[in-house]
Amino acid sequence: MTTTTANHTVTVSGWAAHDTSGKITPYTFKRRENGVNDVTIKILYCGICHTDLHYAKDEWGITKYPVVPGHEIIGVITKTGSDVQGFKEGDRVGVGCMAASCLDCEHCKTDQENYCDKMVLIYNGIFWDGSITYGGYSQLIVADYRYVVHIPESLPMDAAAPLLCAGITVFTPLKDHDLVATPGKKIGVVGLGGLGHLAVKFGKAFGHHVTVISTSPSKEAEAKQRLGADDFIISSNPKQLQDAKRSLDFILDTVSGDHPLLPILELLKVSGTLFLVGAPDKPLQLPAFPLIFGKRAVKGGIIGGIKETQEMLDLCAKYNITSDIEVITPDKINEAIDRLAKNDVRYRFVIDIGAASSV
Repeated sequence: MTTTTANHTVTVSGWAAHDTSGKITPYTFKRRENGVNDVTIKILYCGICHTDLHYAKDEWGITKYPVVPGHEIIGVITKTGSDVQGFKEGDRVGVGCMAASCLDCEHCKTDQENYCDKMVLIYNGIFWDGSITYGGYSQLIVADYRYVVHIPESLPMDAAAPLLCAGITVFTPLKDHDLVATPGKKIGVVGLGGLGHLAVKFGKAFGHHVTVISTSPSKEAEAKQRLGADDFIISSNPKQLQDAKRSLDFILDTVSGDHPLLPILELLKVSGTLFLVGAPDKPLQLPAFPLIFGKRAVKGGIIGGIKETQEMLDLCAKYNITSDIEVITPDKINEAIDRLAKNDVRYRFVIDIGAASSV
């Protein structure tokens, strides 16, 4: 494992965390040369995901410092390799969480590269050449075209950035449970944050009755009036929970903090499914009785494959779905991360990387 290898000759300006303080500072490093399967992308925008905070502060104990976060990357192609197919210079493109996978296993061959045992993350991963991967808090990235997606012309580039992580994370479970093509179901969304607000938008666009389940009564007006949710349940209100018992076909749980599953499971109809996409630091308690007496299932998933990501983006263009964002300049990254830790954002920070030259 090494920071760079011999073919890393492209000097890039970016922003990195160097220790567990998590403070992000300017950082100059080397990217690999553009290979035959690569595209070079001038980065214009990059979303800030809660995962970035975890890695910057090494809260999961796996950070390789210095770490350049960012896996919601939007930009324009400036160079293409000789074997690249489907992309050309000038294309608006995105790069999400994946830098590479084996391309040969059952998961890669069925467009589920995100479950490949050898999947390499776009940052804090170990690439094929042994180098550490650096993410989108930077002005340029070199990416294998097989992990790049087109950004439809009708989508604003800044508000499309969070779709590459938050968007695909909530889209894939809906597709896997036939909730994209088949309308008319009753679905619940636990948590109204970066993931949850997009889940509500998808659910309504796909023709479902959407109920938001939250600990925050103050979010009810926003959930209904701004995002179009049909119902709102305060998860600490016993009467509301009782009144909604066995009413939902499917629940998408986006919460990353510790929370009880029992009251959520009781909201599901018989044979209903609870799908977890949040990543709490501590194991959740899973009660057996709601599963046994309701024939219910609990599942989980992480992002989606490249084909699914492109399908999701195309549907976002069709239904005019984007993330609600707050755009910041690179000199405000630390302030944004501090606010993110306090859930003080509606609903996603996006860094205007192109503004770096004027900072």
